[in-house]
Amino acid sequence: MAKGYWIAFVTVSDPEAYAGYQSLAPEAFAKYGARFLVRGGDATPLEGEDWQRHVIIEFESKAQALACYNSPEYQAARSHRSGACTANIVIVDGMPVT
Repeated sequence: MAKGYWIAFVTVSDPEAYAGYQSLAPEAFAKYGARFLVRGGDATPLEGEDWQRHVIIEFESKAQALACYNSPEYQAARSHRSGACTANIVIVDGMPVT
């Protein structure tokens, strides 16, 4: 089965409000077996928009990644980042394991 990946680009505009998201989101990620592959770090934009934060999270499947995003735990965290950042988030299938 292919892994699922949550890819996010984020620019924080209100760090105090965003801290509420950061304090709650780990509960959802832990519950759904998330494994962070990229979180922040130095980035070199080559094309497109320039974002502050780049995040790639691995899940056992795309269904598991979607379940995490739609979970009550993540939605509670998400409500704290509303208005505190601009985000572009996509969940994709990984390459099938051969």
